[in-house]
Amino acid sequence: MTLSGKIALVTGATRGIGNAAALGLAKAGAHVIALGRTQGALEVLDDEILAATGQRATLVPIDLRKPEDLDPLGAHLHERFGRLDIVVHAAALLGGISPIGHIEPKSWDQTLTVNLTATWRLIRSFEPLLRASEAGRAIFLTTGRVVRPKAFWGPYAASKAGMEALVKCWADELEQTSVRAVLLDPGAVRTRMRAEAYPGEDPLTLPEPAALAPLIVELAGRADLPAMPETVVFNA
Repeated sequence: MTLSGKIALVTGATRGIGNAAALGLAKAGAHVIALGRTQGALEVLDDEILAATGQRATLVPIDLRKPEDLDPLGAHLHERFGRLDIVVHAAALLGGISPIGHIEPKSWDQTLTVNLTATWRLIRSFEPLLRASEAGRAIFLTTGRVVRPKAFWGPYAASKAGMEALVKCWADELEQTSVRAVLLDPGAVRTRMRAEAYPGEDPLTLPEPAALAPLIVELAGRADLPAMPETVVFNA
């Protein structure tokens, strides 16, 4: 599938699934706006995109623990690009695996901020840009812990459940527009977050994040997405 001429913004682009999504979208022809916490890691991604496509990405160092920084970014992107065709929100925090009563308030606050509040800030800032596209697509990474809660996963499961509810409410508001949202559950993938959650697991038994890139490209370009998003589960 070609995404030539499309403008695609990816959060969490410096590693894991966000990194794979940014590279995959660029290879499909999109101009990538890469958001991540580390300037050096963003520059490494930019070099990879340049080597693969001959084009540069737009790099935006940003820490979603300060989601208010997304507000002025929307205005800057409007001035430069006028629209966003694709948004992939891959940035997230696990928040640790711990009994709920042992969770530190700082860890709780940061997990809710990155996984839920930043999603609201992202929607609030970028909705006008997605509406300016002929067919805006917003892909939000979620987790099976929303429908299958489990001991010790409290902050992550709760924040992602809130994110899913927020995205579905937003999608319902946009029913009469050309903007469509997608919830994507990547399942077990070889990422740093997965290793943090399952330290005894052999990572070589899991698919690499790059295996998800074709599905993300497909979802970004599909014309037949339903108005109310259903969760797409990746099957490697």
